[in-house]
Amino acid sequence: MGRRAVRLEEADPKGLVRESYNIEGISLGECRSIFMDWALSLPVGAPVADALRTLIAHYGLPRPEHPMSGVLEAGLEAPGQTGRRGGRMARMREGG
Repeated sequence: MGRRAVRLEEADPKGLVRESYNIEGISLGECRSIFMDWALSLPVGAPVADALRTLIAHYGLPRPEHPMSGVLEAGLEAPGQTGRRGGRMARMREGG
């Protein structure tokens, strides 16, 4: 999938990220919570990485010290492997 330009209004439809940058003294934990709300508010199939790049360019680059900037950057990182490893099916394949 290629990158596509995402308008700011599309990237932050409820203004959650915009408002986080306006909150004086906001904590990292609060930014993470807002980020989750933002992610859950995006439509299914929305280009999340492209939206994040738009938000970083508009809000994060001018204010790299803001905790939301780090949260947005972290959102672009590939997620680690999650889920179960092993379990009953793995034991059965191993003859166990």
